[in-house]
Amino acid sequence: MEKSRKGFVPVMLMPFQSDGQIDYPALTRLTELYLRAGASGLFANCLSSEMFELSAQERLQSIRHIVGVVNGAVPVVATGTFAGTLGAQADFVKQVYEAGTEAVIVITGLLAAQSESDAVFDERVFRLLDWTPGIPLGFYECPEPYKRLLSARQLGQFVDTGRVIYHKDTCLDIKQVQAKLAAAQGHPFGLYDAYMGHAVDSLRAGAAGLSCIQGNFFPELIVWLCANYDQPHLQQEVAEVQQFFIRNMDVMHHVYPIAAKYSLKQRGIDISTFTRRQVGSFTSAVRQGVEALSGDYLTLSRSLELA
Repeated sequence: MEKSRKGFVPVMLMPFQSDGQIDYPALTRLTELYLRAGASGLFANCLSSEMFELSAQERLQSIRHIVGVVNGAVPVVATGTFAGTLGAQADFVKQVYEAGTEAVIVITGLLAAQSESDAVFDERVFRLLDWTPGIPLGFYECPEPYKRLLSARQLGQFVDTGRVIYHKDTCLDIKQVQAKLAAAQGHPFGLYDAYMGHAVDSLRAGAAGLSCIQGNFFPELIVWLCANYDQPHLQQEVAEVQQFFIRNMDVMHHVYPIAAKYSLKQRGIDISTFTRRQVGSFTSAVRQGVEALSGDYLTLSRSLELA
């Protein structure tokens, strides 16, 4: 990922047709939306993409489709580890890399069981590195099947290999983020924070950017924050943007990703709200909350001259 500026890397949604099949024309439109908004990269085949509900063939086909639409405009990373033996995971990492990604993302909760030690996890990471020579890797502290957080020590030793260039952080703790950044300093590596609660502090601490679900509602606003977080004359506006996300965090997380797809529909994007994941009911109360959120965003975006 480009390190000269802070960047937004969307955790991409997956559009489906009403029959549950992947809607590739909508995936093209969604990819183009992220690019128009100013995304510096794309994270395909992630939890927001409903990756666990996709077949291996669908994972690869959707990644290739996104890479084709992007056509080199920005880097694409994608998840490459799922259930199975370490050897099977290594084989799929190779396939994901061959699909045209810049780096293949490792799900931390899939390399070791929750009951297994950090030492077991570390040994498997180094074996995976050995079995996937030359392939740049990244980590994602995915909430499923369980959230396994990396310590600064672990991340530092992995980055020291020269093979780990990306990390999507979900620890929700700015002190841990700062420690991880310090451990990885001096390497061609980027940490992208998922937590909007301390987004500005994370960017100031040296994070390469943000990779948050809120960008699936209002990607332009995340791009604006990455571009302006350190502008002295805009600090009041920066604080307002962060507070907008903090204040509306529950609305955005509730019945996600249905809520995000509905929000995009409110903005005129042709995308179905169908999801394969069972995330709860999109009730009238939830719908009204998302519609009110869209109105608040329009007011804020006008004040920032985004609209």
